[in-house]
Amino acid sequence: MIESVENKKVKEWSKLKEKKYRDKYNLFLVESEHLVKEAIKHGVVIELIVLDGYVFEANLKKYVVSKKVMKKITEQVTIPNICAVCKKIKTQEVKGNIIMLDDILDPGNLGTIIRSAVAFNIFNIILSKKSVDLYNAKVLRSCEGMIFQVNVIRTDLEEFIKKHTDYTYFATDVENGLSPKEALFNKDKCAIIIGNEGMGMSSKLKKLCSQNLYIPINKNCESLNAAVSASILMYELNNKINGKD
Repeated sequence: MIESVENKKVKEWSKLKEKKYRDKYNLFLVESEHLVKEAIKHGVVIELIVLDGYVFEANLKKYVVSKKVMKKITEQVTIPNICAVCKKIKTQEVKGNIIMLDDILDPGNLGTIIRSAVAFNIFNIILSKKSVDLYNAKVLRSCEGMIFQVNVIRTDLEEFIKKHTDYTYFATDVENGLSPKEALFNKDKCAIIIGNEGMGMSSKLKKLCSQNLYIPINKNCESLNAAVSASILMYELNNKINGKD
């Protein structure tokens, strides 16, 4: 059992709380039995970190650690019984509809958008380079394991749009937008763009979009949360292309 926080492995695991080390080693950490099981199911787990006294059966390299060590490597207030060191998920070729995120900074928003994307059958998420890190611990917890169900690509959104000209791009615009029910969605070549929580979409991206969307809301409410907006639009897209609207 590893009991010292000065242990070499413990120091390596602790570094994965920081993006620069996740990028350097191409690894990330998942916490909790549910997320670990999902990671194992998708074949990305390198090694397990198990709290002393906790039983978890798996044919993987396993390290048993003390509570002090587990507290050192986790960001949660209540320490988990198990963590796993994982390889970053490989990206795939983009096929089907897309949700694009223009500088989304809140990890809870990104996690929620990932969950909603899976729920509404959108399996491609394109993140701008300035968006929150996909492997941020709060993102991983809030997406409830759905990170393994989607294809997430971090890239320059403007370049992506210019390269993928066969898609119809939908901006979000309060003043000049159509209701989602009026929008001309096609079956598998739609891309909905959600802007930054405070600044909205960049003007450069908006100019590259062919249609604007607006979610009608009560006039006493100024705007919707980015994750809520994304979820509603993905729901409407899913319904429309499946003939439910």
